Amino acid sequence: MKSRKKETLKPNRIHTQEPRRGSDAFADYDRPRRQTPPLSADRTDSRRNPAQSSADRTDSHRNPAQPSADRTDSRRRQPDPPRREKRRRHFFLRFLGKLAIVLLVILGLLVGAGYLLIGHCYDKMTYAPIESVASEPVRADGVVNILLIGNDSRTGEDDGRSDAMILLSVSRTTGKIQMTSLLRDIYVEIPGHDPNRLNAAYAFGGAELLMETIEQNFGIEVNRYMTVNFEAFANLVDSVGGVDLELTNEEVKWVNAYLNEYNELTGQPFGTYYLDDTLSGTVHLNGPQALAYSRNRYIGSDFERTNRQRKVISAVMEKLPSAMTTNAEGVIDGLCTNLTTNLTQGEILRLMPEALHIKSYSVESCSIPLEGTWTNDNQRGMAVLSIDFEKNREFLQESLYGK
Repeated sequence: MKSRKKETLKPNRIHTQEPRRGSDAFADYDRPRRQTPPLSADRTDSRRNPAQSSADRTDSHRNPAQPSADRTDSRRRQPDPPRREKRRRHFFLRFLGKLAIVLLVILGLLVGAGYLLIGHCYDKMTYAPIESVASEPVRADGVVNILLIGNDSRTGEDDGRSDAMILLSVSRTTGKIQMTSLLRDIYVEIPGHDPNRLNAAYAFGGAELLMETIEQNFGIEVNRYMTVNFEAFANLVDSVGGVDLELTNEEVKWVNAYLNEYNELTGQPFGTYYLDDTLSGTVHLNGPQALAYSRNRYIGSDFERTNRQRKVISAVMEKLPSAMTTNAEGVIDGLCTNLTTNLTQGEILRLMPEALHIKSYSVESCSIPLEGTWTNDNQRGMAVLSIDFEKNREFLQESLYGK
């Protein structure tokens, strides 16, 4: 076979060009190569003549002594990226790796701090287990139901009736947080007792009997509760810096009226925390004032009273995240020292990942009974609400579980 002269390739301009900086630094490397080594006359002819042997057609500019497999694969081998581009790419990857590690460390510290705060808060709570529901799961059918009970006791103990009952539901199924006020005057069947108002169940058997009564009458599984007294409510509002709410002038005057009882119970001078009785519109309320606003039952019906309670809680929830970064100790001391629950510390910690998704959930509020499903009634000398339980059960199943 006739020996062929080895060709000398001209350098590709892509190799010798200084790589561009900024966002186009790798543009030449990523763009398909248009310049290829020039073909020799023999190589051009060999492509046109099918009769030429495969050995002669392989590559006219390579050393014939090279193995044929290597010659075939390297026929149109693309040049490697310049070294400076390689170094820049490696630096960028290392930078991203280090940044990811830093973010993970920060996230770990935040989660760790959250666990420490929960432990600190839990130490201040009163843990009151209920054996009959201790083995029941916190989450059922994708929903966490926690019954919030506002205790109307004036002594600081868990006596008295439940002045407010709000079912707090966090639903993975519907992607929302729902606060459902249960009106205290609903006439219900109470296990082991004669029918009575709903809030009487708490007076007869505490949180355990109240949860059992709700489950029996409304078909909602609830086995965890938190009870707060007046002081906890007022302290929580103060710890977030108060709340701004829309009040009528009549509501302002009733706030001052309810403050008289609060001041007497807490040993404050008459007139303490009074609002200017000419105010109306957006009014800033501190803890005792917000409590007085929430307890007002003389303007409108019990529906309006529970709506005022939900307004205060919603306003507190909006301010709570920032308050936890600036006044975490105040929030913990104000709320946790006046809170009783049957949630274990482990159960609260397991609910922490849920908090990471809270901002993506919608927040809704409602009250039971629904409009148009109740009538005023008198039973055994008591003014009560007789309701259509079937319609209200259907609403709760649909809004909480999507059924």
